[in-house]
Amino acid sequence: MDDLASAPWLRRLLVATLLAGLVVLAFEVLKPFIVPVIWAVILAHVTWPLYRRLVAMLKGRRSVAALAMTMAVTLAIVLPAAWLVAVIRTEIVSAYGAFATQLARGVDLPHFVFELPWVGPWLEALLARISHDPGALNAELRGWFQRSAGELGGVIGGVGRNIAKLFIAMLSLFFMYRDGETFASQVVRVLEQSLGGRVHGYMLAISQTVRAVVYGLLAAAVAQGTIAGLGYWVAGLKAPIALGALTMIAALVPFMTPVVWVSASVWLVVKGHSVAGAGLFLWGLLAISWIDNIVRPLVISNATRIPFLLVLFGVLGGVAAFGLVGLFVGPVILAVLMAVWREWIADRAAG
Repeated sequence: MDDLASAPWLRRLLVATLLAGLVVLAFEVLKPFIVPVIWAVILAHVTWPLYRRLVAMLKGRRSVAALAMTMAVTLAIVLPAAWLVAVIRTEIVSAYGAFATQLARGVDLPHFVFELPWVGPWLEALLARISHDPGALNAELRGWFQRSAGELGGVIGGVGRNIAKLFIAMLSLFFMYRDGETFASQVVRVLEQSLGGRVHGYMLAISQTVRAVVYGLLAAAVAQGTIAGLGYWVAGLKAPIALGALTMIAALVPFMTPVVWVSASVWLVVKGHSVAGAGLFLWGLLAISWIDNIVRPLVISNATRIPFLLVLFGVLGGVAAFGLVGLFVGPVILAVLMAVWREWIADRAAG
């Protein structure tokens, strides 16, 4: 003990090692909750002006306002998702019956479809079996389900995990509303001690980027739904407005939009409208899908003064690295990096 007291560097080393160990252990404990908490922070930040107005209307009762806002945000997420699942379930059941009936009657597909590698011969053999035995489609689907039992189990487990994450995110959101200002001020004070006054510029860049990503996400979804609805109408599909709304909701989830317009294209081809189906497929490939890669980065770039190409890389790379939350994390990282870069350039120019 005397040696420890006479060697301050050793005491500091032990304290630093202890703190580092505690941080690592805390990270391991909190790791399953990091993504839901990030979602809660994003939702709280974007809806904070509405929360402030509600607090004023309720005469400063923060807990009541936080509960009301949490319930409103939860309904805004759950109701469209439930509607989407119900619509997809209904459409799949009805489409399967019509699809099986149409296949039993015979399908006149373009000749080039049967010349496609791997797919063409398999499709030709399947259609030949179904034309002779209408029950062959059911047998084919049962075999596919048996072969994919492990993957389906993983999908079901993933749905359960996402529901649990949604609950954790909404629970965290309540406390973000109620105690968010206190926590944010503490974080800023801690960062000021290490980064100085420049931390406010970094926080502003993060705030602007998160809002821009949300606005870009909504703008891209509306644009994709509108463009898709126009394509559905030109292709002659029934209820193009409903299909456009379905596409818009699906566009809120990355890489989900093609599920809608590809299914519609396949349905047109099966019904014998090969030209309309091929046209809708090309419209989806060249117009609908690319809207997401243009509108969202453009909105973010204009709002944050980050180059368009860098934002595009941030969105796509963020999703690849962090999953859905990477839509926000990727551009935020690049926004802070650009803020540091511009500050460095300004300091060099001033010097």
